[in-house]
Amino acid sequence: MATGTDIRTYFNGQWHDGDTMIMRAADHGAWLGSGVFDGARMVNGRTPDLRAHCARVNRSAKALMLQPTVTTDEMLEIIADGLAAYTLDQAVYIRPMYWGIDGDATAIVPTPDKTGFAICLEAIPMAPETASVTLTRTRFRRPVLEDAVVDAKAGCLYPNNARMLAEARTKGFNNALVADAIGNVAETATSNVFMTRDGEVFTPVANGTFLAGITRARHLANMRADGMKVHECVLSFDDFNDADEIFLSGNMNKITPVTAFDARQYQVGPVTRRVRELYWDWAALNQE
Repeated sequence: MATGTDIRTYFNGQWHDGDTMIMRAADHGAWLGSGVFDGARMVNGRTPDLRAHCARVNRSAKALMLQPTVTTDEMLEIIADGLAAYTLDQAVYIRPMYWGIDGDATAIVPTPDKTGFAICLEAIPMAPETASVTLTRTRFRRPVLEDAVVDAKAGCLYPNNARMLAEARTKGFNNALVADAIGNVAETATSNVFMTRDGEVFTPVANGTFLAGITRARHLANMRADGMKVHECVLSFDDFNDADEIFLSGNMNKITPVTAFDARQYQVGPVTRRVRELYWDWAALNQE
């Protein structure tokens, strides 16, 4: 699936121009879903938190019983080589990935020591600062570790997110605010979520039902360094109804303001604007 343009693919030890074929029909990843990935960004020639994203894809592989074959430092070198083909004004999505190739006698359990690896680079512009989204509820929930590999950024988790998004769109909204297994707010269908009230910031505490994102952690660190009061805690849908501001946090666009949650309307407020400013000030000084 090509989302962007000007695609480059690293596979079998070299870079290829275009959306190169990397997986066979009988590969475990194609047949039984043992695929993981991560996503980072190059913006203005900088690759903020790239090291953390490369390290996480290796942890995700292990969570799916795959043996990582490329170290974090090796991945950084490969990506730097691939990015050299882009201009500094191009925003690039960086996606390293692993998948299983063979399975055991049952076919279901992947053979850990035979793992496919690739990196896809795609030119995808950042969303404009004026971009925003609207949220609604969904009947679908985030799974728990006993049900699914929620400790990995795994492709097999995304059909559930797709159901959430499809349901939200049928109701006239862009995205869904999603509950965990016991009914507390976890995240949205695509990203982590923050809300503000009386100048303080709140975000759902990481409870093992969703990935507490790398960009989320960066925002938390930036806000605390700036003197903001930030709370990681249990939050209900009523808390979000009573919020002053809501914004989303994800690698693709870093900060996305929310302008509605069901019938409740929100403005893009001063905290959201400050968190965006803090992030890009930090990113301008940090390569990886």
